[in-house]
Amino acid sequence: MAEAILDPDLPIVDPHHHLWDRRNYAAPASAAGSPPEHPFMTAIADARRYLLDELMADTESGHNLVATVFVECGAFYKADGPADLRPVGETEFVNGVAAMSASGTYGDFRACAGIVGKADLLLGEAVKPVLEAHIQAGGGRFRGIRNSASFEADPDVLGPLNRVEAGLYLSDSFRKGFAQLAPLGLTFDAWLLEPQLPDVIDLARAFPDQTIILDHVGTPLGRASYAGRLNERFPIWRDNIRELAKSPNVVVKLGGLAMAFCNFPSFLAEPRAPSEQLAREWAPYIEACIEAFGPERCMFESNFPVDMGACTYPVLWNAFKRIAQGYSQGEKTALFSGTATKVYRLAY
Repeated sequence: MAEAILDPDLPIVDPHHHLWDRRNYAAPASAAGSPPEHPFMTAIADARRYLLDELMADTESGHNLVATVFVECGAFYKADGPADLRPVGETEFVNGVAAMSASGTYGDFRACAGIVGKADLLLGEAVKPVLEAHIQAGGGRFRGIRNSASFEADPDVLGPLNRVEAGLYLSDSFRKGFAQLAPLGLTFDAWLLEPQLPDVIDLARAFPDQTIILDHVGTPLGRASYAGRLNERFPIWRDNIRELAKSPNVVVKLGGLAMAFCNFPSFLAEPRAPSEQLAREWAPYIEACIEAFGPERCMFESNFPVDMGACTYPVLWNAFKRIAQGYSQGEKTALFSGTATKVYRLAY
């Protein structure tokens, strides 16, 4: 059932969404006795295509979306050429989408006003030409890099996103590449899991002049070997969040809690959970982040289409507005648009 839009005039910058075309993806055949597909893939099964039309169907669904930031997802890499430069194809693609939006053909909304891409920072100092290629391809919109460090020894936690070894952010090679970001004015989006938060705490302290954006409140875990342990691990997560907040170069994205890895009761629920339930489930994490970082260092994010596993786009923003209802107008402005605009240096 559709919900009435809360506070429909509040300007929103969505600082974290993806675009992709997964037309060549084939789900594994289900054979007798074989394990079911990972819930992460189940959650996005209805989003094989998520391009400008699909994004705008969401952003025009009632809330006052004024701009967005695209975050890398491995889409539209170059098919040939040096492997290190192939991710630049994603930036070229997204800049084209941004140019379509900036033409005014689709109204005042500005899709992909900022672009966060992928470069392998394990290249060390040799990553600089890749970063420069992204900047050139971004048409003035390229803002930073994301390298996921998400790792868990239990492979059933991440499923298809088991892609890196433990300790990426602690690696000397990674840090030599990471050091190339600040001189070029680039931000860094960090995605890792709740037990790994000490790694990003260490990284932030080692590079106090580098802006780091923690994605998805640090991704609490509630599935596989972590099933039923959200409450048990909440104090550990909160202590690490408070420690991370002591580094003024870090900001945090409030969202991603509808992912399979968190496994809240609302995930894949039928019927879909209303925004009241989402707000109850997510509020402890979001409120703890705002308390630790302050509204000026927090930004609500959609993480769409990934977070469609729990809710629709308008219901997600309703849930955030319910959580934020006790904050002042100035604090709401920071949380819903101001922090994202400042951190990603957006013009819209």
